[in-house]
Amino acid sequence: MDIADWLRGLGLEKYVPAFDENAINWDVLSGLATDDLKEIGVAALGDRRRLLAAIAALGEGALPAAPSPVTSPALTEAERRQLTIMFCDLVGSTPLSTRFDPEDLREIVGAYHRCVTDTVGRFAGFVAKYMGDGVLIYFGYPEAHEDDAERAVRAGLAVIDAVGRLATPEPLNVRIGIASGLVVVGDLIGAGAAQERGVVGETPNLAARLQALARPGTLVVADSTRRQIGTLFEIEDRSSTARRFRGATACLACGRRERGRQPL
Repeated sequence: MDIADWLRGLGLEKYVPAFDENAINWDVLSGLATDDLKEIGVAALGDRRRLLAAIAALGEGALPAAPSPVTSPALTEAERRQLTIMFCDLVGSTPLSTRFDPEDLREIVGAYHRCVTDTVGRFAGFVAKYMGDGVLIYFGYPEAHEDDAERAVRAGLAVIDAVGRLATPEPLNVRIGIASGLVVVGDLIGAGAAQERGVVGETPNLAARLQALARPGTLVVADSTRRQIGTLFEIEDRSSTARRFRGATACLACGRRERGRQPL
């Protein structure tokens, strides 16, 4: 079992990027102290105590047993589901890479990843994959809700606000694409920290393409998502720009305000 699987077993998978970025593996895990956990971004006292207790338990016994290899039966876990998928991209990451030392850039991107993960988690968003400065998020998996499309849009607006407030050397901004549709989800792809639940269908590709249409600090939703959110948000018609994308005949750029809904 690797560190990522161990963290998932503790219910602390949101710290996988922080452990990975700081090269924390089994050989240094036992030496971590409270100050070390604070330094890598484990801000919550409860999470630090859980991690320290789990580390102490490892010291008393053996390392977690290696998991059994994933074989073809995993294919039987795949299922057809209605998902809303968000693709979040950091604006201006290439210029940032030329202005900052790699270590400093790693800290900036790590803070951005943690901010996105914590924010979408409040709306039941599931971070499926980190792709450099991009983040792929599922709403409706592993747990489905009647208002997954609304949750995704509200989470996207919250991400825009939260990333903009990050205390980084330069202000950060994101652009977001959101699409809803039927997909096949559930197959395990990859291994270790790279393992993810694969999703097959047009929806994730459409979400990724739509984020390219968004202006910095805004999100663009597909027509499939717009139909589900109705008039809950202030929107700007972008259908003429998005018409070249199949399934995006009536895209909209969502504004910053909601209409008469209380937080979940």
